[in-house]
Amino acid sequence: MSAAAAGLAPHAAAPGLLVGPEVELAGEVSIGANVVVHRGTIVRAGCTIGDHAVLGKRPRLSAHSRNRGEVGALELGERVSVGAGALVFAGATIAPDAIVGDQAFVRERSVLGEASVVGRGSAVDNDVSIGRRVRIQTGVYLTAFSVLEDDVFVGPGALSTNDDTMARHGGERRLRGAVLRRACRVGAGAVLTPGVEVGEEAFVAAGALVTRDVPARAVVMGVPARVVREVPDADLLERWR
Repeated sequence: MSAAAAGLAPHAAAPGLLVGPEVELAGEVSIGANVVVHRGTIVRAGCTIGDHAVLGKRPRLSAHSRNRGEVGALELGERVSVGAGALVFAGATIAPDAIVGDQAFVRERSVLGEASVVGRGSAVDNDVSIGRRVRIQTGVYLTAFSVLEDDVFVGPGALSTNDDTMARHGGERRLRGAVLRRACRVGAGAVLTPGVEVGEEAFVAAGALVTRDVPARAVVMGVPARVVREVPDADLLERWR
């Protein structure tokens, strides 16, 4: 589909910028070269958009997809930063002071909380809820229907899954993402299987395979992950504010 057919038109705010109808760009927005902003997107004051970013793309779903909920407009809150080559879909909500890194990917109906960060090349699938001050490092995959509460840390290359059957199920089966409770930490390369819950202030070691719920403040490691000790008082978030 051509830019004209998609309702996109050149805009003088930046070199190569294409903007769709009903887009709201606040006066103090910094936009790089060759950015595309699709229909209805709202970009609040103080936002920074990197070169070649795409904002407000509508999802295109396969015939067997059950991800067919309502998709509204993309909204970027004040002082949001979207990196070069990032793709943020229509229907996502990005809260003030959040950062979406270079080449990151944020799907429809996902929410990124205030002052949270999605690292370079990370993917946030549809219907993911991310709280405030969450730090998602490089190359992370957050599967659909996951929940991350405030102050969670997810190390580089970690990933979550939501379907034990790998698509061998009927339409009645509910997909279950991971639930990461407040201030828990997930190490680099860890794998979270469908529906697992990592408790508040828990610590998942690098490379762990988490196949069952992790208690609050537990330290787990191994394949499969097992509890080895408790997070000490000195490592609790309140000591590091």
